[in-house]
Amino acid sequence: MNTFTYLLVIGMLATQVSHVSQTSSSTDDNRFESTLTHSPMKAPADFYDFTLNDIDGNPVDFSQYKGKKLLIVNVASKCGYTPQYAELQELYEAYKDDLTILAFPANNFGGQEPGTNEDIKTFCTENYGVSFPIFEKISVKGVDKHPLYRWLSDKNLNGWNSTEPSWNFCKYFVNEKGDLVKFFPSSVKPMDEEIIKLIKS
Repeated sequence: MNTFTYLLVIGMLATQVSHVSQTSSSTDDNRFESTLTHSPMKAPADFYDFTLNDIDGNPVDFSQYKGKKLLIVNVASKCGYTPQYAELQELYEAYKDDLTILAFPANNFGGQEPGTNEDIKTFCTENYGVSFPIFEKISVKGVDKHPLYRWLSDKNLNGWNSTEPSWNFCKYFVNEKGDLVKFFPSSVKPMDEEIIKLIKS
């Protein structure tokens, strides 16, 4: 093989390697972009676009809550605020024509919700007669924060609020149009006068 032919072959091989490398890089970039775009941590911009599983594992489409006011609460079974379940049930029974309470068990604070979904359901029904919707256990803060709570605590998504739950039984009030209108810390009881005013307004 003469020198010219040798250099020509080397050049062709280098071109092929470069092409394969660029294609692989492009594919990797697309895969990364796809992963980001379809990340389970990505929250939709519209509240009614959410679908979450209830405590029994059945999907619940949030579009069914259009026209209803909502009180969204992160709950736990072994917390000092756990007796608020009783008031939440009282509030639900008094105003269920206008209000739905959505409870989200979470183990983010003090390990106070360690049980399974089945354990949580049994605890709520046997101790407090809960009849409002309870959902599967999720994370409400941190790197694995559920997209719903990303929406509730990101002003770029909900329009104004950046406060995430500071403990169990924090409350978010969503109006009948799907707008977040108020955040309440754990210390505010479910039958608080301000919550009642929002329901009646």
